[in-house]
Amino acid sequence: MMFGLTKKKGWLRGDMAVWSILIMLCLISIVEVYSASSNMSYSNGKYWSPVIQHSFLLVIALALAWLTHITNLGIIKLALFLLYPVSIILLVVVLVTGRDVNGAARFIPVLGITFQPSELAKLCLIGAASLLLSTGYDKEKRQTGKKSFWWLIGITLLPCALIFTENLSTAVIIVLVMAILAWIASPPRKLFYGVCVCVGALALAGYLGLKSVPDDMSERLQGTSLHRFATWIHRVKSHSKLPADPQDYDIYENVQVTHAHIAVATGGLLKGRGIGQSVERDFLPQAYSDFIYAIIIEEGGLVWGIVVMALYLLLLYRCIRIARRCKNRYPAYIVMGIGLMLVTQAMVNMAVAVGAMPVTGQTLPLISKGGTSVLISGISIGIILKVSYGAKRIEPRKDVKEVAEAVETEEKTATPEMPEPPAV
Repeated sequence: MMFGLTKKKGWLRGDMAVWSILIMLCLISIVEVYSASSNMSYSNGKYWSPVIQHSFLLVIALALAWLTHITNLGIIKLALFLLYPVSIILLVVVLVTGRDVNGAARFIPVLGITFQPSELAKLCLIGAASLLLSTGYDKEKRQTGKKSFWWLIGITLLPCALIFTENLSTAVIIVLVMAILAWIASPPRKLFYGVCVCVGALALAGYLGLKSVPDDMSERLQGTSLHRFATWIHRVKSHSKLPADPQDYDIYENVQVTHAHIAVATGGLLKGRGIGQSVERDFLPQAYSDFIYAIIIEEGGLVWGIVVMALYLLLLYRCIRIARRCKNRYPAYIVMGIGLMLVTQAMVNMAVAVGAMPVTGQTLPLISKGGTSVLISGISIGIILKVSYGAKRIEPRKDVKEVAEAVETEEKTATPEMPEPPAV
């Protein structure tokens, strides 16, 4: 079985490269979560509990990926379409009754577990957007109709408006992924670029506005309903704020960023401290979640950091290959949407860990310790595998087929030979 071969039969089908990436990310996750959660294990005295719980979730995610990849694509399409309004309702519920975790209300309790509606909303939005763009494509004009494009903006802004107050980074990622997906679907160019310029100008104005807010205003917002604005102001200002003398740097002002930078700096190029030998995990509050990439570099060196990044980039590459093989537009769009969402979130997490971006709170898909994110990621990979199997199965050999049909037509329409005269 070659790496990257699409398997059509058996209990394991689909793109074998995607299966390999999924399994490798899960294995890396088990090792790194076990190492990074040692501080939490020491505090509660249950040394194996975090990694056992996380491993159990990964097994469920693998099972969900397998079940999804053998499910009919029509059922998946209908389920995502029907779950989109459900996810919107859950986003409203989390705003009203959400559980506050790390200063933001992002979770609601469901059957004794914490459920994050934004993860479900992202997947359902990709499904709804793919359906909208595929049905609204004009074959004669070779572009998506204006009506469909405006509807896409509407179904994107609705969840983003409910998410951004408590999770701005997720809303930004959604807008970015939907913009790329719309561009792939060939929207009306002038309208598309006009909307992009407006959104970009609004984002730039917001960023500059946060940087110009006085420090005392940020303190006054603490403890109010606008407390998240204070968090954004602090993160934007602290990211670009460095003292002239390195000795004047206050390591206690932003503990997470400081110790993440120390972890990356001490990881080395080829050899880190060694698996399970991290030091900064004892100082990073979210070492097993938001900053697990810094722990990976600390323990495995920059090489392991590059390997993990390469796995996500390879996943995106395989999604592009799968989408190009699709005969219909819906499977191509949903594969690209899911691939872009997973890889963009991963790149943002890595950029935060190495100090290239302000802190966002984004986890590393299928590696960071989590609940809803791990399960939804498993379903998302299952959809990619399902499409990869179907796309490979229906892929026509256009060159050979068209030549054969042309030859057959030419033989049928050719001038028949004159019969020989009868013998006298």
